Amino acid sequence: MQLSIIIVNYNVRHFLEQCLLSVRKAVADMVPLQGSGVGVVEIFVVDNNSVDNSVAMVREKFPEVKLIVNNQNTGFAVANNQAIRQSAGQYILLLNPDTVVREDTLRKCLDFMEAHPEAGALGVKMIDGSGKFLPESKRGFPTPFVAFAKTFGLSALFPKSKRFGRYHLGFLDENETHEVDVLAGAFMLLRRSTLEKSGLLDESFFMYGEDIDLSYRIVQAGYKNYYFAGTTILHYKGESTKKGSLNYVRTFYNAMLIFARKHFRGRQARLFIAMIYGAIYLRAGMTLLTNFFKKSALPLMDAVLMTGGLLFLKYFWARYYYHDPGYYDPKFVFFNMPFYTALWMGAVFFTGGYDEPFNLRRLVRGLLIGTVLLSAVYGFLPLELRPSRAILLLGAVWAMAGTVALRTAVHFFKTGNLRVGMPHQANLVIVGSPEESDRVRALLGQASVQKNFIGTVFPSPQSSVFSPQLPAAGQYVLSSLDRLDEVVQIYKIDEVIFCSKDISTEEIMKWMARLGSGLAYKIVPEESISIIGSSSKNAAGELYTIDIRFKIATLMARRNKRVFDLLFAACCLLLAPVFFVFVKNRRGFLRNIFQVFFGKKSWVSFAGHQSPATGRHLPKIRTGVLSPLDALGGRQLDDTTIQRLNFLYAKDYDVWRDLEVVWKGAKELGR
Repeated sequence: MQLSIIIVNYNVRHFLEQCLLSVRKAVADMVPLQGSGVGVVEIFVVDNNSVDNSVAMVREKFPEVKLIVNNQNTGFAVANNQAIRQSAGQYILLLNPDTVVREDTLRKCLDFMEAHPEAGALGVKMIDGSGKFLPESKRGFPTPFVAFAKTFGLSALFPKSKRFGRYHLGFLDENETHEVDVLAGAFMLLRRSTLEKSGLLDESFFMYGEDIDLSYRIVQAGYKNYYFAGTTILHYKGESTKKGSLNYVRTFYNAMLIFARKHFRGRQARLFIAMIYGAIYLRAGMTLLTNFFKKSALPLMDAVLMTGGLLFLKYFWARYYYHDPGYYDPKFVFFNMPFYTALWMGAVFFTGGYDEPFNLRRLVRGLLIGTVLLSAVYGFLPLELRPSRAILLLGAVWAMAGTVALRTAVHFFKTGNLRVGMPHQANLVIVGSPEESDRVRALLGQASVQKNFIGTVFPSPQSSVFSPQLPAAGQYVLSSLDRLDEVVQIYKIDEVIFCSKDISTEEIMKWMARLGSGLAYKIVPEESISIIGSSSKNAAGELYTIDIRFKIATLMARRNKRVFDLLFAACCLLLAPVFFVFVKNRRGFLRNIFQVFFGKKSWVSFAGHQSPATGRHLPKIRTGVLSPLDALGGRQLDDTTIQRLNFLYAKDYDVWRDLEVVWKGAKELGR
């Protein structure tokens, strides 16, 4: 066997499908190297207990793939080693599922390795979903000084410096082939004989650092690592890890600690470890501050705006209506103002106004609900805490006007336009045949994606620019592919979708590099129901798919469900004597109250196992005391009907549904 390709997958089904399709194209015309035997390529997919139907997709669409299914997430190193031990190739390629390889990538890489017997491993030029070069394609060993320069930003300030830029070897031309220290695990071509001498991936590493460790051991074994610029792959990146999270900081730098303790001794090891600990605390602190600012900046501005407005209204109403600047009791400042502000902001929070900060409908709805609640509560307050209904109403008007104006200003600062709350429909062009273009438009419609479709660009040079409408395709042909840049400029295109059935991956990457990173690029794999892209290496890719979107999986729904659980648990605890009258199992009822309080249960969840009849997996939620079946009086239903009820509960969830189930199944709250 000439080549064994190993892909470790964890919950990135759509990206995995695109990756496997690109690999299938890349191996289609490969012939055995001299003396390599009759086999050419074998492909392994190791699935680390994904819950997104990845395994079923591979079995259905890629029968040639050798599938290894783990019942837990074993980590990157363990999963790769599983497949390496079963593989038979002279060469082994470790490949990420969120990559797309060119048709010539595998052939060119194998030819280079054959021509360079001293090469133990090979990496390639990688670009992200916007066409930008990924600097981690080539790296230096993380010595203490290199770690220092990276941690304190010197490598970012002087990327081309041979002294400070060694982490990403920025002084080496990305368009030339070089001998390097470290290769990226996203694409790592290895000789089997090299692995036999250096050893497999170190399973002490769970997710990061194993590629650095292996690269280091390959050099120690007497081989060279090469960065090969003769081909390019697309690496969406950011699909498995949220890089702006504390978990990323902890996982990445813990891997660096393992590497330092394994390969360094004495003063060098102590210095390196101290540097890594410094980086952990520095990056963790920066992450906390950044995340706090991102999440809290708008609420803090709202709080200042509302409080300031109430303070102004207090003095204004006292002076011009009561003609007494000191008319209001100081309690208004210390109690009423914070109370009004908190209730308004709380209502905006729970109606999703901060989840979608520029959704003015949610903002106004939240403020109206907050005002209604304030009006209801106002009458129950002691007389000294009821200063004036006029200020409450004027404050509500001010809160609405002020927060809308604030969002308009922020939106203008970010986008340069005043269309706040009005989603911008991107100008879209599709590159492909009329048939594929029609299919893509149908997919966009089924996925409820609103785009301003401008027209189709043909991959062949046969069509003239601005030809009349094609009756068969029902769309306008704008140009042939060689004039795509003109189309982008003339029509102010925001997004380009490439049909991989009609245009090669090599051509797609060339156009991404030519058009630049100012556009959004997506690829629709052949016969796939997904349209995939990513505009940043640090963020999850954008996915258009006709897969069902479950409302219960949204942030607002999960938060409101948890709030309902806690409020109802508190009511149950306070009114336990009343519930004891009709609840069947009192001890179980009390136990459930505390389990809900501590997050171990929810009052309502799915009935039975969590896989609907459609074959899709439901979002994971807490085990429930009750289920949608309890709203039907606990009648006996067949499995198909139960799964359909679960499916509808997840798809159309709202808190009122939970309230209905609890009301009708109250006797079983002690279950």
